[in-house]
Amino acid sequence: MFTSVIRYGYVPFMLLGVNGAAVHLAGRGFSEFWLVGLIVVGVGCSFAAERIVPYRREWNQGIDDARRDTVHAFVNEAFILASVAVIPLLAAVTPFHHWWPGSLPFVVQVLIAVLVADFGITTIHLASHKIGWLWRLHAVHHSIRRFYGLNGLMKHPLHQAVEMLGGVLPLIVMGVPVQVASALAVCVAVQLLLQHANVDYRVGPLRSILALNEGHRFHHLKWAGVGDVNFGLFTLLWDHLYRTYSFDPQRRFTTDDLGMAAKPHYPTGYFRQLAEPFTASGACDFRAAGAVDTTHGQAR
Repeated sequence: MFTSVIRYGYVPFMLLGVNGAAVHLAGRGFSEFWLVGLIVVGVGCSFAAERIVPYRREWNQGIDDARRDTVHAFVNEAFILASVAVIPLLAAVTPFHHWWPGSLPFVVQVLIAVLVADFGITTIHLASHKIGWLWRLHAVHHSIRRFYGLNGLMKHPLHQAVEMLGGVLPLIVMGVPVQVASALAVCVAVQLLLQHANVDYRVGPLRSILALNEGHRFHHLKWAGVGDVNFGLFTLLWDHLYRTYSFDPQRRFTTDDLGMAAKPHYPTGYFRQLAEPFTASGACDFRAAGAVDTTHGQAR
């Protein structure tokens, strides 16, 4: 009974409970410290759910990566929250700030921000699998060998900056209020937790609309080209538009399915991962390297 509550209630709690609290607090002008607290609550709930209803129990055990992923998460989340502080300055100098629909209810403004950011981040993510220099930065994220909540922010900070710029720049041009941006920052953190969570949760037909872990596991298949699907952060709407949506309800994933087949010995240390895109070996386009998906029988 308890496991069923977690299996079916975890996603609504995170999306409606944690995000809803963020919208409420941001809309009433509460300090960002409250929003940081909500992110901490989200991380704690994610870790708890992973131990109660894990998709794969062994993914709850570190592979010499827990400390590194914690550093990645702290640095990148701090960058996101710090970026919110400069949004009023940037929005003030744009000549289009009157475009923002500030007369709408606050929750509707946040939903608009989510959809706009989702399009920008999804498009940058797709480009990161097609453009060499972007892929070299993005490859850090694809070096993961287990799927759990914290590695949603296991990204090279330069790639994180490019992705967030793609998502937030249109909002800044439109004059997004800082309160909306603050709520959006929490929504991004919660979504990354949900998307990578080692939780065997259920969302039914919403799995083809929302960018959650069932679909995102396919994005992390290690064979070059096979994982070029399901790029969305919040939704899969843009993947349907770009024809990059893929899902097989019969597919199960193991550690052997994750990572990069063409680069199995990608550096695991934090500082080595920061340097890798700028080394000779990191200059290779790993996605274009030949590899075979023996499960699907496809040469890539």
